[in-house]
Amino acid sequence: MWAAGAQQPRRAGLAMAAAAAAVLALAVAAWRRRRPPVREVLFFPSRPSCTEGLLAEAAGLGTTARPCPCPLPQGDGSLSRLLRHLLSARRSLEICLFAFSSPQLGRAVQLLHRRGVRVRVVTDAQYMGLPGSQIGLLRHAGIQVRHDQENGYMHHKFAVVDRRMLITGSLNWTTQAIQNNRENVLVVEDAEYVKPFLDEFERIWEEYNPINYRFFSKDNK
Repeated sequence: MWAAGAQQPRRAGLAMAAAAAAVLALAVAAWRRRRPPVREVLFFPSRPSCTEGLLAEAAGLGTTARPCPCPLPQGDGSLSRLLRHLLSARRSLEICLFAFSSPQLGRAVQLLHRRGVRVRVVTDAQYMGLPGSQIGLLRHAGIQVRHDQENGYMHHKFAVVDRRMLITGSLNWTTQAIQNNRENVLVVEDAEYVKPFLDEFERIWEEYNPINYRFFSKDNK
């Protein structure tokens, strides 16, 4: 009887925690419905700035990070804006990229994966093996990655956050493109535009299923 009585406060505490989590989820959903949809255009190259504080804060689930001692400015540039949009993911992140070598964006994707966000990546087979590519690190972290087996390039450059936010444009997620190239990124919450990109991702995801890979031509059978 004593054991049963001791369990009651614990069960009550768990019930209160579950109720608080449900209230928080409802509050977040209501806030998202009230706030205006995201519509933003980012232009690159992005001026050099420190993103360590932003990534550290995301890794600490909202706790304020210590200022980074590096000499880079702490301002809000196009790269940090892109990172913030990515790090807003709570349930899912679909990424379809030709080239992916940015360490900052790679760390953000791994943070989301560790947070429990379902991350899927489609990329180009030739470029994913180049020095500096983040694809191997993402796979090592347990993130699902699929690639093409075609003569042409898998040249898309888009991501979908929580099936509601589209990130697309000319930008490859590489340090070269971010720091040196004239590039553009459109970030928009609009179901009319998000749906076709999600449909395209799902179509490619199934087409690039590893069970469909061909390691030898039909002539070599």
